[in-house]
Amino acid sequence: MSSWNNKAKRLLKSELVRRGVSHSELANMLIQAGIEETKSSIDSKICRGTFSASFFIQCLSVIGCQKIEISDYEEKLTIAAEPKANYTLKNN
Repeated sequence: MSSWNNKAKRLLKSELVRRGVSHSELANMLIQAGIEETKSSIDSKICRGTFSASFFIQCLSVIGCQKIEISDYEEKLTIAAEPKANYTLKNN
């Protein structure tokens, strides 16, 4: 997976965890906003990390994220479901 896909995936997962939103809840929020997604389609997109910018913005919008600081995630990208590990960042 490209490092950019991984960053987008981790950023979205972090925002979901920060707000306590599960993939099922996200699917319901998207449906309420008129965006047809299922829990399994969300699981797949986020697991692969190859979702569109539109999907990314839709998700952030429905969970109430109005601003993100990319630099915040470059140093502290820890996801609740992942084991503690030291990550090495590459400057691309």
